[in-house]
Amino acid sequence: MKKTLIITLEYPPQIGGIATYVHEMSDAFDPTQTVVYAPVIKDSKVWDEKMKYKIIRKNPLFPRFVLFRWTRLLFQIWRIVKKEQIEIIFINHVLPVGYVGWIIKKLFKIPYLIISHGTDVLMGTRNKWKTKMMRNVVGLSEQIVFNSESLRRRFLERLPEFESKTTVLYPCPDSDFLIPPTQEEIKTLRRSLALEGKKVILSIARLDEGKGFPHVVRALPKILEREPHVVWLIIGDGPKRLQIMEDIQAHSLQNVVRYLGKIPHEQLKVYYYLADLFVLLTHTDEGREEGLGLVFLEAAATGLPVVAGKSGGVEEGVLHTQTGIVIDIRRNAIAVVDSIVMMLQNKKYATQLGKNAQERIKRDFKWEDQLKKLDKWIR
Repeated sequence: MKKTLIITLEYPPQIGGIATYVHEMSDAFDPTQTVVYAPVIKDSKVWDEKMKYKIIRKNPLFPRFVLFRWTRLLFQIWRIVKKEQIEIIFINHVLPVGYVGWIIKKLFKIPYLIISHGTDVLMGTRNKWKTKMMRNVVGLSEQIVFNSESLRRRFLERLPEFESKTTVLYPCPDSDFLIPPTQEEIKTLRRSLALEGKKVILSIARLDEGKGFPHVVRALPKILEREPHVVWLIIGDGPKRLQIMEDIQAHSLQNVVRYLGKIPHEQLKVYYYLADLFVLLTHTDEGREEGLGLVFLEAAATGLPVVAGKSGGVEEGVLHTQTGIVIDIRRNAIAVVDSIVMMLQNKKYATQLGKNAQERIKRDFKWEDQLKKLDKWIR
């Protein structure tokens, strides 16, 4: 494997789908040939010491009063490329990090691939100047890699001339999710959350627009009429947290909801295994769509049945009526209550969907297979 530098602005211990994707991909590479550049954040030293590959932490941007803030990152990467004898660069987010890859290749002939996660394409084409710069960055890259066919298709609607340069590399859940925790661990957690005799709906996501939390809040009273012993676990944080909590209070659901806040990714597995159903009603929001949704794949890996909202690449992660239920909540919001109640009451059907989902993860979502798509550039 070539000496590889992976540049990212989102990385653990930061919690989120992109951060997890970058780590899992990095962890699947040869650790002796892999260097990750990531921002300095709280508690990062503890995380970095546990990793097999090398991690370099820097503050990537100049202060806001500097016109081209990303040039600080350029100088940092230039020094890393020389010192580490980097042969190829992986860039997460097209802009502004792509500027750095573009210049490094111009000056030092170091090739780079771009990994797009969704919002960077939307932001990178919001005006003529950014679209022009995106064309320059993508044009000089070896390949642009997407986490779903949906995201690839959306990119090509804006920049169709780059079709031959596109590849889909699906995120893959940590194989540890396939291994159940002990029953004692699950029972202990259930007791601590007062879940005895309850049916548990689990949602894990950033508390933001497009994740569908208000739709679940509105559906819960009707769900409780038909299935009174339901508890909703929410894991995550974000800009809409206070609004969601106020909405829960307005619907008098405080005793039904357990809000757990942020939980480190490595501690999430047991929550999937204690739940009866994973629900995340993702939807399009001001042009933004879900890339794929790593949490759907993690739920699948644990055999947990899913009710998902139709958005972007979600239908690639959750196969409707095969590995879960996918609902277009903009057009068929009434189906939310029926689908959730049906999955909670029809245990045989829900279990079969979860089993199908887990088998699909074992078959189709393994990093060693996905990374073969990159052999042309990294070997």
